[in-house]
Amino acid sequence: MAKKYLYTFLLLVGFATTGTVFAQEKQAGKTAQETNIDGLTIYPNPVSGDRIYITTKLNEDKEIVIFDVLGKKVLQTVLTSKELNIGTLNPGIYIIQVKEADAVATRKLIVK
Repeated sequence: MAKKYLYTFLLLVGFATTGTVFAQEKQAGKTAQETNIDGLTIYPNPVSGDRIYITTKLNEDKEIVIFDVLGKKVLQTVLTSKELNIGTLNPGIYIIQVKEADAVATRKLIVK
């Protein structure tokens, strides 16, 4: 009888320890992915034309990826200036991801 309790106890301790390790790894990965970019501005937002402007303090080349609300990649480019042509996007709500150097930022973009 004591043997069953011992196995149950060891099993529960094993699950509890494993869950804690996975939770810490996910949280550490999340903070590395969501680094802010100093001085990031995306304007105009909401946009009714076919151009948006993306500026930062560093003003380096930026990798831009735009996703629709279903998570499908609809536009990907490297931006060397501050002007981005979004004329191919249909009206709707999008997620824009900006990568500059080692920093990554994600924002909502509304196209009218």
